[in-house]
Amino acid sequence: MSTVNVESDLRIILWIQAVRAFLYGFGAVILGSVLAHNGASDLQVGLLGAAILAGMALSAIVVGIAGDRIGRRRAYAALLVILGIVGLGYALTDRVWILIVLALFGTMSTDANENGPLTTLEQAMIGQAPAASRLRVFGRYNAIAFLTGALGALAAGGPAFLHHIWAGAPADRRWFLLFPIGAIVCLWLSTRISDTMELRDRSRARLDRSRDQVFRLASLFSIDAFAGGFVVTVFIVFWFSKRFGASLELMSAVFFAAGLLQAASSIAAARIGARIGLLNTMVFTHLPSNILLILVPLMPTLPLAIAVLLLRFVLSQMDVPTRQAYIAAMVDPEERTAAAATTNTARYIARPFGPLVGTALMHSVALGAPWVVAGTLKSGYDLILWRVFKKVPLPS
Repeated sequence: MSTVNVESDLRIILWIQAVRAFLYGFGAVILGSVLAHNGASDLQVGLLGAAILAGMALSAIVVGIAGDRIGRRRAYAALLVILGIVGLGYALTDRVWILIVLALFGTMSTDANENGPLTTLEQAMIGQAPAASRLRVFGRYNAIAFLTGALGALAAGGPAFLHHIWAGAPADRRWFLLFPIGAIVCLWLSTRISDTMELRDRSRARLDRSRDQVFRLASLFSIDAFAGGFVVTVFIVFWFSKRFGASLELMSAVFFAAGLLQAASSIAAARIGARIGLLNTMVFTHLPSNILLILVPLMPTLPLAIAVLLLRFVLSQMDVPTRQAYIAAMVDPEERTAAAATTNTARYIARPFGPLVGTALMHSVALGAPWVVAGTLKSGYDLILWRVFKKVPLPS
């Protein structure tokens, strides 16, 4: 394996992640605004959020089964083409049922750093990095996602501002035309990835030695993902608009700040993980962030609610690069695509139920109920993860 090729390929993947994360950060805020301004019901918001997550799950399953067999680069390129087509569809209509159908293709995302089948393939390819630098690469991978996702969220305030000075500016949904443009750029970049990222013996692309451990991890990750589905970006924008009348411009700035904090914390997570261990970093940063999640709806004013939310963002994603590196270290090289697909699929299958249950809680219990239930479930996940895996050794 050529070290030069690996380093070059990893840089390309990071560039593609940067472009895609910008699009997802931009699109999540725009979509939340479009739904709110068009008078979408709580049920419609929940169904669309569930469809986005369900699409990510279905496509991740396909990638896990066939990704290595057809080739990582070929599968990667195909998904980028689908991303552009789906983005074009979102630009051309605001009918919720059409958006739901398009979401089922799996290339839309509710978050900047986790993008369904694309993330699965990227995790497998980053796993090709030398073991000594793998955690650092995962840290940069997520930091770039959070940073450019934050820039996308900030840019999403531009259309609203533009309307103040130009009444004929395009409607919010027309800005989804940035998706096919970005997809073309990503597709061009993907053609420069070398075959070093491919699995040499594709017939061995399946879980074997690590099957039981990966399945246990996947079941626990599904609990965390289910709870996370309660508080996706679209919900947060929608909730702050309903609860405090927060404007699109303000929420764009909030998510920009959140992205900066998450980017910094991803870099810090890599350093902390190298010192105290991957599992310790995953649990000891995630647990306090979930307590903060519970506190958000209890805040009496908009500034206090935003402050607690941002403080939560400082800690909430530090487990992501460490989780990805933990999986890559636990399994054999030929298992990485299958392991990433299995754990990601478990997250994506469970997560669509989060928006549905969260919507029901918001409608029948209280507007802030999804925050409290999500934080409680996530805290339980942390404690169980620690108890089950604290004695599981990683290969040296």
